[in-house]
Amino acid sequence: MQDNKGLQLRRCVKWQAEFSIFLLFVLNTVAGQIRYSIPEEMRPGLFVGDVAKDLGLDVKRLVSGRARLVIDDSRQYVELNRNKGHLVVKEKIDREQLCGQKSPCSFGLEILLENPLEFFSITIEIQDINDNAPVFSKKEIILEISESTPIGTIFLLDTATDPDVGLNSLQSYSLKPTDNFNLKQHSRSDGSKYAEIVLQSVLDREKQSEHSLILTAIDGGDPPRSGTVKIIVKLLDANDNSPIFTETVYKASVAENAVKGTLITKVSASDADEGYNRNVTYSFTHMGEDAAHLFQISAATGDVTLTGNLDFETVQQYELNLQAKDPWGLTGASRLLIDVVDVNDNSPFITMTSFSGKIQEDSPPGTVVALISIQDLDSGKNGQVRLSLEQMSPFTIKPSPRKYYTLVSDAPLDREKVSSFNLTLVASDEGSPSLFSKITINLDITDINDNAPAFSQHEYKAYIFENNSPGVSLLSLEATDSDAGQNARIGYYLVDTDVNGSPVSSYFSVNADSGIIQAVRSLDYEQMKEFKIHVRAQDGGSPPLGSNATVLINVQDQNDNAPQVLYPVQSGASVVAEIVPRSADVGYLVTKVVAVDVDSGQNAWLSYKLQKATDRALFEVGLQNGEIRTVRQVTDKDAVKQRLTVVVEDNGQPSRSATVNVNVAVADSFPEVISEFTDFTQDKDYNDNLTFYLVLALAAVSFLFITCLVVIISVKIYRWRQSRLYFQSNLPVIPYYPPRYADTVGTGTLQGVHNYEIYRTTDSRKSDVKYFGTIGQSLMRVDASGTETIPKKNRTIDCTEAGSTLQKPPSADWRFTQNQRPGPSGAAATPEVAVGTGPWPNPPTEAEQLQALMAAANEVSEATNTLGPGTMGLSTRYSPQFTLQHVPDYRQNVYIPGSTATLTSNQQQPQQALPPPQAAIAAAAAQSEPPKAAQTPASKKKSTKKEKK
Repeated sequence: MQDNKGLQLRRCVKWQAEFSIFLLFVLNTVAGQIRYSIPEEMRPGLFVGDVAKDLGLDVKRLVSGRARLVIDDSRQYVELNRNKGHLVVKEKIDREQLCGQKSPCSFGLEILLENPLEFFSITIEIQDINDNAPVFSKKEIILEISESTPIGTIFLLDTATDPDVGLNSLQSYSLKPTDNFNLKQHSRSDGSKYAEIVLQSVLDREKQSEHSLILTAIDGGDPPRSGTVKIIVKLLDANDNSPIFTETVYKASVAENAVKGTLITKVSASDADEGYNRNVTYSFTHMGEDAAHLFQISAATGDVTLTGNLDFETVQQYELNLQAKDPWGLTGASRLLIDVVDVNDNSPFITMTSFSGKIQEDSPPGTVVALISIQDLDSGKNGQVRLSLEQMSPFTIKPSPRKYYTLVSDAPLDREKVSSFNLTLVASDEGSPSLFSKITINLDITDINDNAPAFSQHEYKAYIFENNSPGVSLLSLEATDSDAGQNARIGYYLVDTDVNGSPVSSYFSVNADSGIIQAVRSLDYEQMKEFKIHVRAQDGGSPPLGSNATVLINVQDQNDNAPQVLYPVQSGASVVAEIVPRSADVGYLVTKVVAVDVDSGQNAWLSYKLQKATDRALFEVGLQNGEIRTVRQVTDKDAVKQRLTVVVEDNGQPSRSATVNVNVAVADSFPEVISEFTDFTQDKDYNDNLTFYLVLALAAVSFLFITCLVVIISVKIYRWRQSRLYFQSNLPVIPYYPPRYADTVGTGTLQGVHNYEIYRTTDSRKSDVKYFGTIGQSLMRVDASGTETIPKKNRTIDCTEAGSTLQKPPSADWRFTQNQRPGPSGAAATPEVAVGTGPWPNPPTEAEQLQALMAAANEVSEATNTLGPGTMGLSTRYSPQFTLQHVPDYRQNVYIPGSTATLTSNQQQPQQALPPPQAAIAAAAAQSEPPKAAQTPASKKKSTKKEKK
């Protein structure tokens, strides 16, 4: 039997898993309510209903409105998938645990949306499945009946219980065997079934004292479930009358707050037998577990008393089965209906369904602050509640459907006056006495930027001495803002204006955080005595608000300017003298020293003093007015030339002064003054800066001297390193035979009729020099017409034969003009050497070689750049058509006369072809002119000036 029950349970669960997707729902379109119907025991996550579709809402609305479920019960069986708008199972629902025998079984919930606030009611009905089999409270039922029990006697049996409802609940009973007893089934008012067995044949205890029956309870599920109980019938001796209750149905009522031991009612039954057989005992039969703990019946008297605590909100009525039994086992049956009377024993409880705890101060009246749910488990008037605010405030309570209330604003709000409210909500019912509950909530008023920063004054004044240090603080401004947070964060800025054509920011700055005004640069009282600037205080709200304040900055004078003498005017070009006649009396006004001071106030008060004078006893100076007057009578003994030094001093601290020299002539006529002042010797005023200029000049000269010395030493070291490079080079030398060079204008260092070819090895100091004779002697001749020709036999020279001999002294026929001699060796002609005669000078030094090298390169470059085609017998290679690639670079390959060195800047330069014979002949003809006399130093200077021009 147990295996059969397990198989049926597994089949039922399988069936529910396969068909859970096919859900029945009923959409009630009235008042925005939806009703879904689902079977119990659904797995979590299974689909219940498409809320978004059924309510006609967009899924985005569920997400933006932060849709959520509001469930009255503490357990949440379903949940909302906002992204899909589906209602799904959150945990398994046991209908029997949720509703018991109540049918239909359902629970309600609401979907709450915000912005704007909306809510929708949903009812979910739980359909029963056949997951419970009928169960008897006892495993075995023992019946004791008299053998004389007449046919048709009814015996009431224990009822099987099945938590399921509807078709899945207990539907029928079956009895086996049915030889002596027949089974009758009945239904109660609540739809439950119970069974009775009826005696259908006469019993004979002597034949069979005990009968065994099997009672089976079957439900209406598919597949059906069943439960069995064994009935043992014991036969007693004859007692032919059964007890009978005075009423078929007893009714009673009791308050739910009745205390234990309260007498509910009294039942009684009578037995027509006499004596011992008429004794009746009372008991409850077929009693559920919940009622067994609440009620008790006295077996002897039939008094029904309360033994537990009643709760109207849980069970409103109890139905009890009564049994009266005599000593011989005859019974009578009846029913007792106990109604539980509701009392006001539950206080309303408040649930803040939606409450953010804050509201903006600019919210208009009628703005919803909170959604409040009030529940009272009592019924009738005891369950009717009302919600109110305990104190006066700019908020009010408005009722909504289904015991919901909204807390809304009722008046404009101002955070600066009241920043938060502590609201006490009072919920009370209409019971007697009335019960109530309270809850206190804190509601903060959030700030908006509705207040601009304000200065304590509209105008501020600040004072600063001139010549101040940049960055000195002048004044600290402070503005207040009654807003809060970022809206109250104040920044200070200068209003962009111009002061004397310059922006005000070039004079002053203000710290954005502290409001401290600082001077950006040093101020001058004489240029600007007062500044008027505007500072703006601006908060950090959006949009920002601000206000301006005017700041007057007065610059105070300092004694930073010395007095300036306007008269007499001091001039070094001429001597100005005041004439005092010798007949001048005491107090004679000679002149007046006029001076001014650009400072102001006490710093501009001037006083005049006579510092020194030729005759102090003759003149005096007015202390305040600067007037120079005679102190005594002028006499003939007084000198004609008088010199007075007057000091003009201001009254500042420290004081500043200026001096002026006044020349006074004591004479009666102007010619006398002229004659006396012709030889007037003015004292030289030594400038205080003279020493500074002398020191500066000495420092400049010393710096230039040291710089020149460093440059000369650097050049010397560079030349020495260059010579070391040529001397120590280990690279092979490829001899290069340059073309013959013909200088037609005599500006080069060699004459065109001479040629040296020098072969150098790596160690040039030990090389041999091969010398060839002059081209004019060996190759050229001049005929009677003056034309120079080259004999055919001499056009080719065997270099090996010419160089087979050792180096010979220079030819005595070589002659150089004074200008052509490079270096100190040819700088000046000796008396014994005439122009164009004499031997070659001494071998040049290394410095002379380098000097000749640079001179030759420069001369060749100038000749190439300045001479045109055909000028002074030049060949066509100097014509514009002759490109640079045909011209040998004489600055790279230079041959120094009298030296053993050949300097070549590019050792890998390819050998160039010799010029054609016609060019060589023309060059020789150009060189046939006799050399000119050497220039004198004077003529050399004149030629140099001409070249510069």
